[in-house]
Amino acid sequence: MQRQDNEVSRGRGAWRWPAALALAFFSGAAAFAGTGAGAGAGSESPVALALERAKKTADEIVAVSDGKRTFDNTIGRYDDLIAQLELDTNMVMFMAYVSTDAAEREAGTEAEEEVTKWRNRLNKREDLYRAVKAYADTKPRLAGEQKRLLEHMMRDYRRAGMTLPTKKRAQLLEIQDEITELSIEFERNIRQDGSRVPLTRGELSGLPEEYFENPNLKRSGDIYLVGLAYPQFFPIMGYCDNEVTRKKVWLTYKRRGGTKNVRILEKILKLRAEAAQLLGYAHAADYEIEIKMAKNAANVQAFYDKLRPLVRRKALQDYDELVTAKSLHTGDGSAKLYPWDSSFYINWLKKTKYAVDPEKVREYFPLERVVEGLFSITQSLYGLEYRDVTGQAASKGRPLWHEDVRLYEVWDTASGEMLGAFYLDMHPRPDKYTHAAQWGLAQHKVWTDRRLRRVTRVTKPLAALVCNFPKPTARRPSLLTHDDVETFFHEFGHCLHTIVSEARYFTFSGTSVERDFVEAPSQMFENWVWDADVLRTFARHYSTGEPLPERLLSGMIKARHLASGMLAERQFFYGLFDMRCHLDPGGEVKTTQLGYDLWDPDKENIELYDPVPETYFQAAFGHLTGYQAGYYGYQWSLVYACDMFRRFKELGMLDPEAGMYYRRKILARGGTADGLDLVRGYLGREPDTRAYLAHLGLEVIEE
Repeated sequence: MQRQDNEVSRGRGAWRWPAALALAFFSGAAAFAGTGAGAGAGSESPVALALERAKKTADEIVAVSDGKRTFDNTIGRYDDLIAQLELDTNMVMFMAYVSTDAAEREAGTEAEEEVTKWRNRLNKREDLYRAVKAYADTKPRLAGEQKRLLEHMMRDYRRAGMTLPTKKRAQLLEIQDEITELSIEFERNIRQDGSRVPLTRGELSGLPEEYFENPNLKRSGDIYLVGLAYPQFFPIMGYCDNEVTRKKVWLTYKRRGGTKNVRILEKILKLRAEAAQLLGYAHAADYEIEIKMAKNAANVQAFYDKLRPLVRRKALQDYDELVTAKSLHTGDGSAKLYPWDSSFYINWLKKTKYAVDPEKVREYFPLERVVEGLFSITQSLYGLEYRDVTGQAASKGRPLWHEDVRLYEVWDTASGEMLGAFYLDMHPRPDKYTHAAQWGLAQHKVWTDRRLRRVTRVTKPLAALVCNFPKPTARRPSLLTHDDVETFFHEFGHCLHTIVSEARYFTFSGTSVERDFVEAPSQMFENWVWDADVLRTFARHYSTGEPLPERLLSGMIKARHLASGMLAERQFFYGLFDMRCHLDPGGEVKTTQLGYDLWDPDKENIELYDPVPETYFQAAFGHLTGYQAGYYGYQWSLVYACDMFRRFKELGMLDPEAGMYYRRKILARGGTADGLDLVRGYLGREPDTRAYLAHLGLEVIEE
């Protein structure tokens, strides 16, 4: 995962679109560069002109006579079509997740559904498929990205059902359309969930005074209406010493989305299974994993079978340590540990065993200092310069959807070339996307004039980091937890992956790698926030400017592996739940019961807690409509991330030469080669799991 905590990963990811656009069956190397289309949208559609433009390009590809087909006028032109469609529609769709205007959000949701359905139809166009196949049948002598692009296109046409009879293709399209509609509804229900827990000040004992100054914390007289956004939820889990309060809030959090989303999810699972059967797969999991590093569900299961016994040893030690902590704290020698206890007692142990007060640590991570520190590190490592151009956004044709949003351009210091730009949208607000994620709003793309055979323009990447860090209060600036700092570094790892891409074709640009590798570069970058030398460069007290005390820093590093086994098992739970949802050939899954069974000590026993009745976390498990049958990828990619970090550290964590080596070998390459080949090229050897085990504080086993 990106960062291991006792809840589901905090939404961090390189998703271009977290919901329906991930579902298009045309699944090229780009994580969400699938395409599909057919009839245009209605005249009042916010994307009508974009879809008409894309249809015109598709028609032009078809109109080329087979005897005159070339890579550029057929395969390259198809890549152009996809790239232009995203350029024309991405910002409109992105507004569904960040805009403060209800009409704009609704237009974005409408656009997302229309574009997804249009793409579904495009990859069912018989004439377009025949055009691509006619060129492929000439068996052209291609190399590099061009060879890979043609191979992936033909593979993805097969996966889109183009080798099926016409009737079955039509059936598949109906299924895809329904999945699109249900997935968008599922995501909307999560975003619009307004659940709040009414609590008195006494029930919120242990929370710092600053918690109650949060401008988004609603009140009704003397009752606090506690919401479930990160700045309100996680402090309660970590600091509230009232166990009943923690349980109430945890239960509400695990019921977000409601039973309506459980029903929607189970419909989606049936439809995915039906689609997989039409395409000749044993189940939806094998369909989804075929184009990932793991290749099939059996390899994922083998991955878990290897790691679970190793991690369980550490988890048992962690569990005993937390139970002992609860017994000491409560004076109850027979105390039992529950899932709403873990964060609290992890923090309690940090204070009592390691002399690390997480609230005190926050004082050394004011948001502005963290941003400055991350900027300084990455600019030095990767030969970059960031320029704040927020004030010139309008003149540059870049929208600013909220006063908090900042816009930066990225320049290459060696060449003096502008590489791209990124937005930072850092604070929560009503109706905004509630997790942390990076959107690739534009991807690197080289455009060529087919007749003149020369480059005419290059699309520069545009990324957006959407986070939910605490807003400043009247007394203090925005102060981040160390976990928040790690989250920010993680998301910026995705941003760099997008911005410094050198891929020629859109399909392989930026984060367009296998889904179970896409998190590796961002996970690797999390390690910088655990290095003493790195933290000394920017961790300063928000009021005094004093550096993070050595004693506190030492304690933080010593406590890094606290409960690491249990937290890894939490990720195993989510990954295996996701996988089991997609293994039934008919998609007949009672998801709530499945969750209980995976927890049950007499059944799967993936975690050491007992199952909790009347919860249905899956109703707000947004990865199920974006990373379906792919959540395992967080732990899978973490293995590679840890191994790559070991290599980077050997070269020098703050060494620009090491940074440029990594930039060239991994970040700039995007999906132009298989993830495993990229890792091998960077490491100069075969990867292994030793660094991953050490990352969890486990005994390193020679491979």
